[in-house]
Amino acid sequence: MSSHGKLAEIRFGTDGWRAVIAEEFTFANVERVSQAYADYLSRRILDSQIEVGTKAEASRLVIVGYDRRFLSEKFAVRASEVLAGNNFRLALFDEAVPTPLVSWAVRESGARGGVMITASHNPAEFNGFKIKAPFGGSAPPEITKEVETLVDATQPRKASFDATELEAVLSSSIESYRHQVSSFVDLEMIRGINAQIIVDPMHGSGGNWVESFLSGGRLRVETIRSARDPLFGGISPEPIDRNLAPLKNRVSAKKALIGLATDGDADRVGACNELGETMTMHEVVPLLLLHLARRRHMTGGVVRTFSQSVLTKRIAAAHNLPLYETPIGFKYVADLMLRENILLGAEESGGIGVAGHIPERDGILNSLLLLEAVAMASKPPSEIVRDIHREFGEFYFGRRDLSLEVERGQEFVRLLAAKPPSQIAGYDVSEVETLDGTKLLFKDESWLLFRQSGTEPALRIYAEATSIEKMNALLDEGRRAVFSF
Repeated sequence: MSSHGKLAEIRFGTDGWRAVIAEEFTFANVERVSQAYADYLSRRILDSQIEVGTKAEASRLVIVGYDRRFLSEKFAVRASEVLAGNNFRLALFDEAVPTPLVSWAVRESGARGGVMITASHNPAEFNGFKIKAPFGGSAPPEITKEVETLVDATQPRKASFDATELEAVLSSSIESYRHQVSSFVDLEMIRGINAQIIVDPMHGSGGNWVESFLSGGRLRVETIRSARDPLFGGISPEPIDRNLAPLKNRVSAKKALIGLATDGDADRVGACNELGETMTMHEVVPLLLLHLARRRHMTGGVVRTFSQSVLTKRIAAAHNLPLYETPIGFKYVADLMLRENILLGAEESGGIGVAGHIPERDGILNSLLLLEAVAMASKPPSEIVRDIHREFGEFYFGRRDLSLEVERGQEFVRLLAAKPPSQIAGYDVSEVETLDGTKLLFKDESWLLFRQSGTEPALRIYAEATSIEKMNALLDEGRRAVFSF
C-alpha cells in the first residue's frame, strides 16, 4: 500500500478509467495513468518523425478539462503537471466544462490529444480519466489498451506549467464551439416560439450552457439544478427516469413544452415531455432521426446499437438510409462516423452523434436539436411520438437492472444463448441474436435482451414491445428467469 493510497490496476472501460475517489482514484494513480498517456503520446510522436524522416517538432499540445466532481480541478492540475513533466504544452480549462467542448478543442486546436477528468454519469463517489483523440472524440480501444500496457513503465515525471500561457487556445475553442452549435441549430426559430422549457444539467458541468444559446426571444427558459454539487443531490447524474423527478415536477408545474437534461459531463441527453413523463431514447432517437431526414432533408447511414429501437430501423428503411447495427457502446458509433457517411448514431443511454459535428456524444447540441425538432413540428412531444407510432408502429421500451455478480451474469447470458426458451410470457420466441448479450426476438419484432455489465455487478434486462403490457410482461418474466437460474 502506498502512502498515497492503493495502487490500482488501471483498466479502461467503455469510455475511460473510473474508480472510487480516495480508494483507487487517488493522486498517485492519476499520476501513473497520466505518465502512461504521456509515454503513449511520446511514442506516437517518435513514430511519426521516423515515418517522415525528420526530427521536426510535432505538435506537443494537450488539452485538459474537468467536470464538477469532488477534487476534479485538482486531479486535472496533477494530470497536467505530469504531462508538462514530459515536455508537453498544456492548455487547462480554468472551470468545469462539458466533455464535448474538450473533444472539440482537441480537434480545433490541432492538439496531440486531450484528457477529461470525469466519471460521466457514475455515482458521486467515482471520478475518472477520459482520453480524447486528435479527431475530436473518445480514444478508441486500440489507444486505451496501449496506454494500459504502459502503466508503470516509467516513473511519473512532474513539472510546473503556466496555466495562462495558452488561454487564447481555449478561448478560441470556446468561441468556435459556440459558433458551431449556433450554426447547426436554427436558434432564431427556436427563440421565437411562445413556450416555456425547463433545462436540467443535474448539477453537472452542463451548467447554464443550453440556456446560454436561447436568450433574446419569446421562448422562456428556466434552468434547475445548475449549481455545482459534487454529491449531485444524492442521485447519480444520469438522465434516466429514476433521477429526473425534479425536472418532471417542474415541467408539470410550469406547463412547459419540454424538459431537457444532460448528464454529469454533458455528453448525454435526456428529456421529458409536456406531461412530465420521461422520454426514453426509443422515443427521442426516432424523433430526431425523422426530423433530420424529413424536415432537414439530410442523408447518410444510421447506426443503431443492439439495445436501440425497432422504430429507428423502420424510419431508416422508409427513407432509404443504410442501417448499421453495433454492440452497445458509443465507441462503435464513433468508429463508423469516422469511416462512413453517418447521419445519426445513437445508444440507449443517451449518447447521440450527428453528421456535421465531431464524432462524439454532445448533450448540449442534442438538447438544442431536440428542441428544434419539437419547435418545427409545432406539436408537443407526446403528440409527435403518437404520430410516429401511427406511421411506423407502436413500440414501448423498458429496462431493469439486477444486482448480479459479473461471472454469474455472464454464465446466465451464455447458457440462455445456448438453450433459449421456446416461449417467454406466453409469446413464441422466433429468433435469437448474440451480438452483445442474448436477445430473444418475437414475430411482431418485439424483443427481450439480457446483457451483463463487464465493469459492475449488474445484469441489465431490456425489452421493447408493441404494448406497454407486453413490454412489462417480458421484463417480469426475464427477471424471474434470472432469479431462478
